Amino acid sequence: MEAAPQATGLGDAAGDKGLKTGAISYLSGIVIAVASTAPGYSLAATLGFIVAIQGIGVQAPAVILIAFIPMGCIAAAYNYLNRADPDCGTTFSWVTTAMGPRIGWMSGWAVVVADVLVMPSLASIAAIYSCDLFGYSNPSTAVILLIGIGWIVVMTAICFIGIELSARTQQLLLGMEFLTLLLFSVVALVKVYTQDPKGAIKPQGTWFNPLDISSSSAMAGGVLLAIFIYWGWDSAVSVNEETENGAQSSGRAAVLSTFILLGIYVVVAAAAQAFGGTQSLIDNQDDVFAPIAKSVLGSPWDKLLIIAVLTSASASTQTTILPATRSTLSMARKKAIPDSFGKVHSRYMTPSDSTIWMGAVSILVFGFLELTSQNLIADAFTSLSMTIAFYYGMTGIACTWFYRHHLLSSARNLLFLAVLPLVGSGILAYIFYKAVKDYSATDGGYAKPLLGVGSPVMITVFMIVLGLVLMLAQWRNNGEFFRRRPVPVDPALGARITDKDFF
Repeated sequence: MEAAPQATGLGDAAGDKGLKTGAISYLSGIVIAVASTAPGYSLAATLGFIVAIQGIGVQAPAVILIAFIPMGCIAAAYNYLNRADPDCGTTFSWVTTAMGPRIGWMSGWAVVVADVLVMPSLASIAAIYSCDLFGYSNPSTAVILLIGIGWIVVMTAICFIGIELSARTQQLLLGMEFLTLLLFSVVALVKVYTQDPKGAIKPQGTWFNPLDISSSSAMAGGVLLAIFIYWGWDSAVSVNEETENGAQSSGRAAVLSTFILLGIYVVVAAAAQAFGGTQSLIDNQDDVFAPIAKSVLGSPWDKLLIIAVLTSASASTQTTILPATRSTLSMARKKAIPDSFGKVHSRYMTPSDSTIWMGAVSILVFGFLELTSQNLIADAFTSLSMTIAFYYGMTGIACTWFYRHHLLSSARNLLFLAVLPLVGSGILAYIFYKAVKDYSATDGGYAKPLLGVGSPVMITVFMIVLGLVLMLAQWRNNGEFFRRRPVPVDPALGARITDKDFF
């Protein structure tokens, strides 16, 4: 039986997978983490649905605050696990080491599934907003398909050519997005207080108070939606082997990015809600910015919001490829999937086969869903709630179990290694339950139910079954990985890590 891999930890040399070490700075890691969440697109597509939930309304910013709690808690788990094992496989590697190969394999599979499921939605939005930018209204399915595929190809090529190009591209795209969202928020709030636009409502402190939400059911429904807008910050950790001092800086970038996202989301959500009023957001749930962009910024500056959502979707398309390909690279190097996924390009020092496969699969899935049903694209996106809750939750549990011999050595260890990760995992477990309950109903999705079950849940079930089949096939063909045994953190390494400041 192969010995368990030894963690490097605390800024030691990264792994030997052939990736370009030291290519990404701490700042670039933060940019990748934030860009992966697609802030502009996420708010445009989610805020209206949160406001529309009975019992929430103007409390949407409070829901966003509550949704931050599990994200911040799980980010703490990522930080400590990354210190001990800065492996680009992140959740796959950590859950395997702490809890065993089978649950580790399924956790890695969940990361890949989440990234594949979100690509059709991102490609579709990028295509639609590309048309909007040039005034091409009501594009045909063929046009959306061609432009969406074009975006996937371009972003896949950037990821293939090199992580440094990827990082520079992200800095440009995210910078444009941030400036536009900031400009929109400032102008909208100034006009609310100075011009009193039709339908506008002045912000109040109660908007940010979760206790003013009328029911726990409304809160749960809102958080279920809001959890989507934070997902993706873990991309910073997936490039830890390519980051300067990745064992420390990648985890820190992930934690800091969740706070940055919290600030962005609360400010922009409050500004959009104040200027347009709740009814405007409810009436335009697919894109809350569209009806108020021209009123806020005027023509032609309203095009900036279109550019912000476009760059948001395109940037997220790129950063979605990064964690998926790093996960499959790590899985291949540990013999969990075929060896071909472990190839690294000799010149570009990127996961060559994994990147090509990710791009190809994304195009196939996007093409199939786009030609089949727009409703299936929406339901594939909806099913993400279960996938995200699963692999984030397993990471939190793995952190506590991995460091179990160090939990009681200090109050700080107990807080950061047990309380926060388990609180985050507990909330996500409830989100998983809530998602299954809500989306399994016959009216739980946009497409027709299958066997009396909502299509978002059926998509998730299909992906679980497919994962189990692939895992069993690999187990039969090469059982080396599945003979591994879970181990706790090395005592000396654990002591070194927990003696360090959290941030």
